Amino acid sequence: MVKSKVLVVGGTGYIGKRIVKASLAAGHTTYVLQRPEIGLDIDKLQMLLSFKEQGARLVEASFSDHRSLVEAVKEVDVVICTMSGVHFRSHNILLQLKLVEAIKEAGNIKRFLPSEFGMDPALMGDAIEPGRVTFDEKMEVRKAIEEAHIPYTYISANCFAGYFVGNLSQLGTLVPPKDKVCLYGDGNVKVVYMDEDDVATYTIKSIDDPRTMNKTVYLRPPENIMTQRELIAKWEKLKGTQLEKISISEQDFLSSMKEMDYAGQVGVGHFYHIFYEGCLTNFEIAQNAEEASALYPEVRYTRMDEYLKRFLN
Repeated sequence: MVKSKVLVVGGTGYIGKRIVKASLAAGHTTYVLQRPEIGLDIDKLQMLLSFKEQGARLVEASFSDHRSLVEAVKEVDVVICTMSGVHFRSHNILLQLKLVEAIKEAGNIKRFLPSEFGMDPALMGDAIEPGRVTFDEKMEVRKAIEEAHIPYTYISANCFAGYFVGNLSQLGTLVPPKDKVCLYGDGNVKVVYMDEDDVATYTIKSIDDPRTMNKTVYLRPPENIMTQRELIAKWEKLKGTQLEKISISEQDFLSSMKEMDYAGQVGVGHFYHIFYEGCLTNFEIAQNAEEASALYPEVRYTRMDEYLKRFLN
């Protein structure tokens, strides 16, 4: 089977750079959108140039220039958008509507993967404010995709290990606590943790797979489904120590939002749905969806005890 040509939009971002790497590794002709808006952001430019050295092709286009976006889209078969949707970095979800318009006009795209890669927004209709804005905007993009009859795959990648594993799922830090750790409730709600490189690998596997056409693909490899307590226990075993555990009630956790800025309130809302409601695991995968590790058993995904070893002294 001929491998699709891929355009990555947001290729210098947290997930985007991994998607570019995985696409190249899988042998796809890979284009990366180069936006003139990067201005003097030397880090982004150098990353783009490094992609070029690895075999990617840079294509210039701007979201403020519809024609340039259309021409960029015409170069490829698949578009993957990885623009940020988190408020503590940048929040650009609705900018994708311009990309949808370009894909619609170009008329050649076999698959579009919009920027999702977290919780499934279709299941978050009852999400609390202000964090629900993320899900509402992603659903607005989905609506535009489906009304334009653009073939799609939605990737629900759950909890990125970089933000949820090294810190044992603590807010406000990215490294393991030294003495005590906060538990959300009893810490026994099932969560799904994913190494970001594995997210990219599974994503690229899905783009030419007819089984994932117009479906949501959940990344829920069985050994990475665990409770916060189980994650902590893995770290304690590796470290050979015990952490003091402090349980935070649901009410106290939600009350903490009052003292936070907007981005913090969004984060607390998302943590609440994950660790108190169990929104990542409290449902069965429906008929119009697939689970990535079942589709691609050949992928040796990273287990979280392996991931945690990088934090050992």
